[in-house]
Amino acid sequence: MVGIPMLILERQEKILDCLKTNTSVSVKDLSKSLNVSRATIRRTLDQMHDQGIIQRIHGGATQLKHAEPEAPVIQRKAEQEKEKFAIAKACAALIRDGETIFIGSGTTALQVACCLSDRKNLTVISNSLPVIEALSQEKNITLIAIGGMLRTAELSFIGFLAEQALSELRPQKVIMGIRAISLVAGLTNDYFADVSTDKKIIKSSPEIILVVDHTKFGKQSAAFVAPLTAVHCLITDSGTSPDLIAQLKHLSINVIVA
Repeated sequence: MVGIPMLILERQEKILDCLKTNTSVSVKDLSKSLNVSRATIRRTLDQMHDQGIIQRIHGGATQLKHAEPEAPVIQRKAEQEKEKFAIAKACAALIRDGETIFIGSGTTALQVACCLSDRKNLTVISNSLPVIEALSQEKNITLIAIGGMLRTAELSFIGFLAEQALSELRPQKVIMGIRAISLVAGLTNDYFADVSTDKKIIKSSPEIILVVDHTKFGKQSAAFVAPLTAVHCLITDSGTSPDLIAQLKHLSINVIVA
């Protein structure tokens, strides 16, 4: 990555190699095997943790933390509510009158939809029942609902029919969330049936805006959705590590901290 001394990258790669064969590593053992001071190892591990590469523990590090299965969308509404609202307002500010946009499922994306009532001649495409409901009475918004198989936990339409509809549509912007995000694993999801639909959503538009609060970073789920380079703009909250934000910017991602 741009701006990172090669020596640091080499050290990080060696630590990752150690974690491939061991679920955890200690500062003491890494200091000995890499022939550097324990203070240097601690700093490196702290940086890797902030970048979402490894999980820091007392005295060492473990492999990247796997995201826990996500609760149903209704139960998640109150989680990080303040942060999600700030993220949504920042995202809504990027949407201009007359545009055609896609809004995906999830509580943060829903908050974005709720911030669009003052837009004029806006066309919104969505596969999310809560988003469709939130915008159904907005007179200045043309609403296009994507059908398909209903995923009841997320209240979203996925699968073949949804993907067929998406293949015919070209929104100017896509606004979506993601279950887990890291510099190593990229964008991942814990529900396999969602992945194919998520990939179609990403391919439908030249501009992908990811709306994610700080709790989604440094985690990995089982199913790969897309590399970080698929994201053009990422909007998050101040709880996200500044070092991680810097690394995302080095990938030419426009990062907005709400």
